[in-house]
Amino acid sequence: MIVVGLTGGIGSGKTTVAKAFEALGVPVYIADNEAKALMRRSKVIKRKLIELLGNKAYVNGDLNRPYIAKQIFNDKALLEKMNAIVHPKVARHFEKWVLKQKSPYVIKEVAVLFENGGYKACDYVITVVAPKELRIERVLQRDETSPDKIMAIMKNQWEDSAKVKLSNFVIENISIEKTREQVAEIHKEITRNIKF
Repeated sequence: MIVVGLTGGIGSGKTTVAKAFEALGVPVYIADNEAKALMRRSKVIKRKLIELLGNKAYVNGDLNRPYIAKQIFNDKALLEKMNAIVHPKVARHFEKWVLKQKSPYVIKEVAVLFENGGYKACDYVITVVAPKELRIERVLQRDETSPDKIMAIMKNQWEDSAKVKLSNFVIENISIEKTREQVAEIHKEITRNIKF
């Protein structure tokens, strides 16, 4: 199975691009969503996160996302420890998911694909880019957050220029029509290169 990594900084529009691939019949795995689901249902992850972050990590058995975000927000070491608990489980879950797919290739959408080294396990990588001002504007419309918090997240992510150098494809996500056109082109290119 051909695995195509899809990544981009916060607010770049990865979800929009993922949906465009889904519309073409390509199965899409959203690693962030799966990580949250595993953090909610895996007893092992729950136990380890409580050991790492304290009892407040879960409230009434459910993930206390605001509390966790606050703990790891400015603590890179803590973030890395949390990722070391969650990422291997997500990787195994993805491997099982891939086996159930019947398409020529799948998309694996990961916000930190380069930062966590996951790009090395992909056959192709697509990076979604957009101007910083537009990205901040999108996130402010989408989430209850502040420009400072968005900038702090951006600081923890690689610069677009570094991602672009290691990518097979780059989608400039400014207008939805242009983005869909770029997705269709990439889809054609990837399917053309797959040997059946």
